[in-house]
Amino acid sequence: MANSNTHLTTPTKTPSSRRNQQSQSKMQSQSKDPVNAETRSRFEAYNRLQAAAVAFGEKLPIPEIVAIGGQSDGKSSLLEALLGFRFNVREVEMGTRRPLILQMVNDLSALEPRCRFQDEDSEEYGSPIVSATAVADVIRSRTEALLKKTKTAVSPKPIVMRAEYAHCPNLTIIDTPGFVLKAKKGEPETTPDEILSMVKSLASPPHRILLFLQQSSVEWCSSLWLDAVREIDSSFRRTIVVVSKFDNRLKEFSDRSEVDRYLSASGYLGESTRPYFVALPKDRSTVSNDEFRRQISQVDTEVIKHLREGVQGGFDEEKFRSYIGFGSLRDFLESELQKRYKEAAPATLALLEQRCSEVTDDMLRVDMKIQATSDVAHLRKAAMLYTASISNHVGALIDGAANPAPEQWGKSTEEERSESGIGSWPGVSMDIKPPNAVLKLYGGAAFERVIHEFRCAAYSIECPPVSREKVANILLAHAGRGGGRGVTEASAEIARTAARSWLAPLLDTACDRLSFVLGSLFEIALERNLNQNAEYEKKTENMDGYVGFHAAVRNCYSRFVKNLAKQCKQLVRHHLDSVTSPYSMACYENDYQGGAFGSYNRFNQASSNSFCFELSDTSRDEPMKDQENIPPEKNNGQETTLGKGGETHITVPETPSPDQPCEVYGLVKKEIGNGPGGVGARKRMARMAGIRNIDPFRVQNGGLMFGNADNGMKSSSAYSEICSSAAQHFARIREVLVERSVTSTLNSGFLTPCRDRLVVALGLDLFAVNDEKFMDMFVAPGAIDVLQNERQQLQKRQKILQSCLTEFKTVARSL
Repeated sequence: MANSNTHLTTPTKTPSSRRNQQSQSKMQSQSKDPVNAETRSRFEAYNRLQAAAVAFGEKLPIPEIVAIGGQSDGKSSLLEALLGFRFNVREVEMGTRRPLILQMVNDLSALEPRCRFQDEDSEEYGSPIVSATAVADVIRSRTEALLKKTKTAVSPKPIVMRAEYAHCPNLTIIDTPGFVLKAKKGEPETTPDEILSMVKSLASPPHRILLFLQQSSVEWCSSLWLDAVREIDSSFRRTIVVVSKFDNRLKEFSDRSEVDRYLSASGYLGESTRPYFVALPKDRSTVSNDEFRRQISQVDTEVIKHLREGVQGGFDEEKFRSYIGFGSLRDFLESELQKRYKEAAPATLALLEQRCSEVTDDMLRVDMKIQATSDVAHLRKAAMLYTASISNHVGALIDGAANPAPEQWGKSTEEERSESGIGSWPGVSMDIKPPNAVLKLYGGAAFERVIHEFRCAAYSIECPPVSREKVANILLAHAGRGGGRGVTEASAEIARTAARSWLAPLLDTACDRLSFVLGSLFEIALERNLNQNAEYEKKTENMDGYVGFHAAVRNCYSRFVKNLAKQCKQLVRHHLDSVTSPYSMACYENDYQGGAFGSYNRFNQASSNSFCFELSDTSRDEPMKDQENIPPEKNNGQETTLGKGGETHITVPETPSPDQPCEVYGLVKKEIGNGPGGVGARKRMARMAGIRNIDPFRVQNGGLMFGNADNGMKSSSAYSEICSSAAQHFARIREVLVERSVTSTLNSGFLTPCRDRLVVALGLDLFAVNDEKFMDMFVAPGAIDVLQNERQQLQKRQKILQSCLTEFKTVARSL
């Protein structure tokens, strides 16, 4: 290009017919040369493949040359020299902040340079650019637009420029941003590191050749970027080292030994690495393209002349002549790239066939999705089978499974508490740690561990203390109505109230924890289904792409588990209401006495403790006896003293009305007599086993005493006796609730529906709808358009790859 205001013409001082005739004869001779034709076809095939790779993001091992070096090391001047014309690329700020792929095509018919840029995100090229400054303007504008969009200082996305010219070689070079030590004003401070990282990423693939430039004024021992090159290619096996601005160094050579020692670069690059030494014209004034190329050739001649005549003894031409001058570097780069092209052609052909097959499979997949949007019956069948499979896997996990790995998918007790948001059991101050708390469990095992943790929490709660005022209000009211029965009824009422207040939150927490355990099974069931399909290579319908359907299945499952939790809360609350009802006999049964209930209780104790086998590695933590809370089987302190023949001894205090006979709940009749102590009672056989012995309450002046006895009586008061009795009643209520009702209810309320009703519940929610609503899960608004666009892109990609494949088959036949 001549200058910034003229078209890309090739001005000459006096066009001669002789020069034109020589050019035409050269073109005709090269067109007839089969070797040149083969080389050109191979080069064009790789150029088209490279364009396709850039457009579609393909990772193809195409042999490419990557130019790297520091800022002002001469990369831009070298690129212009290779192109054979100037396009002011050096005027772009610090070169560019994006890689520039220069595809140079030696077209003998292009007497004027023709430059075209590949469209962004397309393999198509734009119209030829004929203005000298337009090339630099396009590079600058594209770089600024992309960096503004991505809000970054540099970008690895390349700009592709194709230059067709009669005086350029068949060569492709990727120009990279120059290394810098400090960011430019207005740029982020991390820009130098980002450039270095990007260049390393571009140069790392083993199929790429590194063209490393360094100024001749820099000594190898103090090179700033040589270490960066070593990190990429430690042995320099695929690195071409170029010493730029070589003419600046010539004046320092005085004899042959100095020249030969410098040219060998021994001790720094290795014995097998020979750098190229290049000098280019320094004159940046506007000259014609012919004059520019003449100046390049003239500089090469002057360098060789100086080494021969300006240095005493000259230099070792046999060893170093082929490494000196721009012409030598240009010939080597072109021949080396063609050599790599030829070597890589068979592997490239095989890879292209593989990629074409993959794209064809992708198109079939998209076609099936598009077809499925209109085939409702097919979608229903596939969705039903998938849902049934997930439901079956949930059931298998509940029944006990070790796939997938519990170490990865299971949770410890602490993790369950943390992830569920339920940190502790309400009303329980101590840290509840059930057996196997540190093991990662899921499914039925985790469910049973939570059940046992609930039992531990329930048994750790005792009947809370009750104020004297509350006891007096309950007892005196009953005493005024019925005499002695008020004592036992007051204790029972206190126990019932405490049970409703303290056990109800525990039941809700147990349901929430169990709901979390079951809710976590969905992800595990998905993984299990995926593993099983891969293991047995099942040819099931691929449902992965249907995001809406997966979301619907997940929501239905979550809703199903939440409904189970809600129903279970109602059931266990009903059991709590029943056992704390005034009509319930739970407060008055003797759970520890022989008989039908005693046998039942012992059976439940044994069965519930079956989960207490400790499987954890106790050496990893504190002794388990300090961590675990195992519910007691009996409370010996609450044992009832039986009389002969199983009789229960009970003494009833005198009521405020001595003339009125009284009964204890209508079960035991009392006879009032005047004994030595002023109060006496005849023992009777209880009609119902289970009524405990209550010590005599102290009576003073015909009334019940709640204070401490100060007149020589026993220290125990009516208040303490009632509190003790209430604690015994609370323990019975708690044990009947935990052992008889709650455990079996939670199992039947959670696990049985998940085994038996899950697939039906999901099926009703997902598939018991009309076709239009069903298809909403699979065809979101605009989904058809998205699929059609995806198919068009795949079709376009398939077409260009198929074209490259056909071209490479032709190239392979000529090798």
